[in-house]
Amino acid sequence: MGNRIFRALAALAAALLLPSLASGALPIQHWQTAGGARVYFVESRDLPIIDVSVDFPAGSSTDTESSSGRAAMTQRLLSLGAGGLDENQISARLADVGAQLGGRFDPDRAGMTLRTLSSTREREQAFDLFIRILQQPEFPAAVLEREKARVVAALKEADTKPETIAERAFARLVFGEHPYALRESGEVETVAALTRDDLLAHYRARYRRGAAVVSIIGDLSRAEAYALAERLTEGLPEGNSGLDLPPVPLPQGQTRRIDHPATQSHILLGYPGVSRNDPDYFPLYVGNYILGGGGFVSRLNQEVREKRGLAYSVYSYFLPLKAQGPFQIGLQTQKEQTGEALRVVRETLQRFVAQGPTAEELKRAKQHIVGAFPLRIDSNRKILEHLAVIGFYELPLTYLDDFLKKVEAVTLPEIREAFQRRIDPERMVTVVVGASEHDPDISQRRP
Repeated sequence: MGNRIFRALAALAAALLLPSLASGALPIQHWQTAGGARVYFVESRDLPIIDVSVDFPAGSSTDTESSSGRAAMTQRLLSLGAGGLDENQISARLADVGAQLGGRFDPDRAGMTLRTLSSTREREQAFDLFIRILQQPEFPAAVLEREKARVVAALKEADTKPETIAERAFARLVFGEHPYALRESGEVETVAALTRDDLLAHYRARYRRGAAVVSIIGDLSRAEAYALAERLTEGLPEGNSGLDLPPVPLPQGQTRRIDHPATQSHILLGYPGVSRNDPDYFPLYVGNYILGGGGFVSRLNQEVREKRGLAYSVYSYFLPLKAQGPFQIGLQTQKEQTGEALRVVRETLQRFVAQGPTAEELKRAKQHIVGAFPLRIDSNRKILEHLAVIGFYELPLTYLDDFLKKVEAVTLPEIREAFQRRIDPERMVTVVVGASEHDPDISQRRP
């Protein structure tokens, strides 16, 4: 049995591309289960595999200051004891059929993923396990105590590292009291205080059938996908649970310096960015590629790395979420260069917001984004991730088909105006961990 599965998986690994899907419109089928779960399905017979995910509005933003880490721990324990099986039995049964179980967790979402062969025995055993995990989690007390100890140890170690210190301070300065400021894995004190009842309460409140988003791609028919979606969700707690987030407040521009013995300064600058359904998303997406998302060809990289040698790399990105996710710029530099690096970054950002990109920069950005797009949907696993995002954020079914048209349609004025509406350089927050106390420019906010 093991050799047969190995040979089948090896054949799958060799078939990396899915030309029939990558070259044309993505045929997404959509419906709701009897219990109200939204289902997104792509039939793909190229490979004998099935990829499935089920997501819920159960990410870290559903935590509070006092329960920080509860949502992540709930998702973590789903597969560590369920339906009368302990974690070792679950692992053994997955291995027996060559199935792969995974998880998904961020500020908005929590969910599980499954990859299985489509042959009857293998997929039925894998589906049975997946259903138990989703519908009958046991949250064993002994496993919870072990996982709490692991998370607490990891948090204590992470909290000594400059990058973690910078990220925590950055989230607080950008989001203030908003739930997006909470650390996904929680804090030492709050994780240590979690109980099995906390996890059960969170599961019953958030993992409801009416809120589930089921994404399926692979070697099965619509009728089979329909039946699978019903099985995956019919035993979940009844009802719905939306993700009702407060507006993200705009921060006050400020710089926070935190001493640290690291050899380099870790620098983060940021501001609230965009939500998933923001009409400015495409101008900002294309514009950010030019500013700091395009690697070695980006403006920030040219100014900070190529012209002045102030950092090995510098980046910027927008993270669109249900509410406004962060816009972030990050770099590391020698301590004595911190002030100069900050000055160059701020000047580059302010110039970009005021003037926008050049026509040549926009042309090159579009060429790269359009040329690289097929790689975004060249495997079942990647398409599953897109299905899950489209489903969770209720984006149009034609979102991927329309993506390139919207990128091509972006104009220079749209990028400039979108950045001016969304990014105020004077209210950007800055976190510097490890800077030299003798650097005279460290607290300068404006170019």
